[in-house]
Amino acid sequence: MNPSRLTSRRRFLKQSAAGVGMLILPSGIVSGKNSPNNKLNLALIGTAGRAAAHFKTAKNENVVALCDVDEKHLASAAGQFAGAKHYVDWRKCLEQKNLDGIICSTTDHTHAHIATWAMKRGLHVYCEKPLANTVEEARMAREAYLEQKGKLATQIGTQLHAGNNFKMVKELIRAGAIGELKEVAAWGNRKIPRSGYLAAQGQAPKNLHYDLWIGPSAFHPYNPGYFDYDAAGSNCLNWNMFWDFGSGQIGDMGSHTMDLAWNAIDAETPTSIVADGDAYNAEVTPVRLTAHFQIPANDWRPEIKLSWFQGGAMPAEPIPGALRGIGHGVLFAGTEGWLVSDFGSHVIIPKDAKEGDRYSRTGIKGGYDHQGEWIAACKGGAKPSCNFDYSGRMIETMLLGLVAYRTGEKIEYDGTIGRVTNSEMANSLLSKSYREGWPLVG
Repeated sequence: MNPSRLTSRRRFLKQSAAGVGMLILPSGIVSGKNSPNNKLNLALIGTAGRAAAHFKTAKNENVVALCDVDEKHLASAAGQFAGAKHYVDWRKCLEQKNLDGIICSTTDHTHAHIATWAMKRGLHVYCEKPLANTVEEARMAREAYLEQKGKLATQIGTQLHAGNNFKMVKELIRAGAIGELKEVAAWGNRKIPRSGYLAAQGQAPKNLHYDLWIGPSAFHPYNPGYFDYDAAGSNCLNWNMFWDFGSGQIGDMGSHTMDLAWNAIDAETPTSIVADGDAYNAEVTPVRLTAHFQIPANDWRPEIKLSWFQGGAMPAEPIPGALRGIGHGVLFAGTEGWLVSDFGSHVIIPKDAKEGDRYSRTGIKGGYDHQGEWIAACKGGAKPSCNFDYSGRMIETMLLGLVAYRTGEKIEYDGTIGRVTNSEMANSLLSKSYREGWPLVG
């Protein structure tokens, strides 16, 4: 939804007589604690890498707290947000009394913890993807949100969702542009191979609070290789492939690409899952992986198979060359043809297409402000499009793919209770243990 429409829906009912700048909004959301002009008091948890993408939006509000395990990153962010309190431990940051919400841009293995702790304290949450690294984390974060639905605004940082191509693909699928939907496949070609955890290499520099970076995860000795940034110097994903720190491509680009499919099919969690890929490694997630999810029918489509392919694995092409050059994309198969889409363009291929036919993808420009949508919701606007109900079910599904991969068996899943009904081994993989002092809900 366009942010201007969200803004027009704000209805401020009254301002407190005490003159503290608190506004009571129709949704029951309270914002602007001790803040003039209805600005949110925000904490930025994680201040480097992806966090920089939020600085412009944050500057329109009141950034009253900065938190990062690296004091150099803190010092750099402080230059842009003077007057904010500084923390190296997000648990202490969340206790600051005047917060309205947080923007979380930390490493993946802390996302669910930070988001859940924040919601339990009545704070709005914008969290970079993925929301979780385990099925239990996804369900707990979603549950914490649903307990305060209508009071808190949540958004996962799948900002590509805001593009108009996502909207158009959804409209075409729902309108029957390829007939009755039968099957959907999403894929991503990113490869970050790792052989195992890095060996201990010296001591962490004094500016880095390494034990706090480890946080709830099982402890692994310091190695600077975990912190190397990409060539552009904007992102570090070297920790992403390790089971204790990330979920590999399922959580990384999978969160973006599967979102393109999930947005269109209006899905609940799957009833069964089967997956295979690289030989299992207890330390690192697979590069090559294929996972198939059986998605229940709803009021506009039948039961369908939803598939995920990564690391070179690909779905079958409708006609030769139909998927060429699409590193991250989705293939929708219907009774009357196929729709092929990447993030910014799509093409419809009719059922009677044959080898040699050429079809060009239509680029769709424009979109809305993903971060701005969340800010508007915090102030009483409509529910954000990638809230923790929507995104929680999607990442729960993707993570079940990793569970099925690890068991090597087809698993049957009851999404109402969050349990696998045919494998105790699979149930043991839905959750993980955490270090003392770092409970998932705290």
